[in-house]
Amino acid sequence: MANQKGGVGKTTTAINLGTALAAIGETVLIVDLDPQGNASTGLGIGRDSRELSTFDVLMEDMPLQHVAQKTAIPRLSIAPSTLDLLGVELEIAGFEDRSFRLRKAISELGAPKDSAPYSYVLVDCPPSLNLLTINAMAASHAVLVPLQCEFFALEGLSQILTTVEKVRAGLNPDLSIHGIVLTMYDKRNKLSMQVVEDVREHLGEKVYKTIIPRNVRISEAPSHGKPALLYDLKCAGSQAYLKLASEIIHRERGLRAA
Repeated sequence: MANQKGGVGKTTTAINLGTALAAIGETVLIVDLDPQGNASTGLGIGRDSRELSTFDVLMEDMPLQHVAQKTAIPRLSIAPSTLDLLGVELEIAGFEDRSFRLRKAISELGAPKDSAPYSYVLVDCPPSLNLLTINAMAASHAVLVPLQCEFFALEGLSQILTTVEKVRAGLNPDLSIHGIVLTMYDKRNKLSMQVVEDVREHLGEKVYKTIIPRNVRISEAPSHGKPALLYDLKCAGSQAYLKLASEIIHRERGLRAA
């Protein structure tokens, strides 16, 4: 989940997409790479219980399996983050493999896929295009871009697409844009509708059909340490994330078949 803009729904998407995938039988690990640690908090992992974090993975070569904590959702685990991540960029800047620290950790989870403990690893990136985000892109098969339905959406989107191309050229030739998910959509707002039209016109099938609506229950859920799907399964936001999970799996199977 990557976008250099803050407040576009990266963490909310990571939490609820992970929950939706787990609910339909997938085993999921969320890797929290945002120093703010909101994905960890949103899944009920308090700061006092984060003895090991993604900082230890990047700095000390700590295995992800040792850092991952189970959540209240069956089949969903999270490797939490702490504020220590704020300094990790300077700490690892001198390492020769500074861009590949996360790739190494994920590769050690297990291969081939049928022997690995997780069928999906979702990485929640910070709201900037720094070395943490580069580590995430270098380690991933694909990028999912949450895009808020607002005026400056397309401007921010061009920056993330440029970064993906640079990472593909220099660090990870297998990286692709899995899809763009439109978030915080307000059907009463003409601007939201215009953004949807513009993004679909520019990027076509890369934009998921599922649109995540602006929904107060989604906003309330993190304060209870729960994903929206656990907080209120029937709300419009939760139902949208279930549809998105189904669409992503369908697209994934299509890519594999191709």
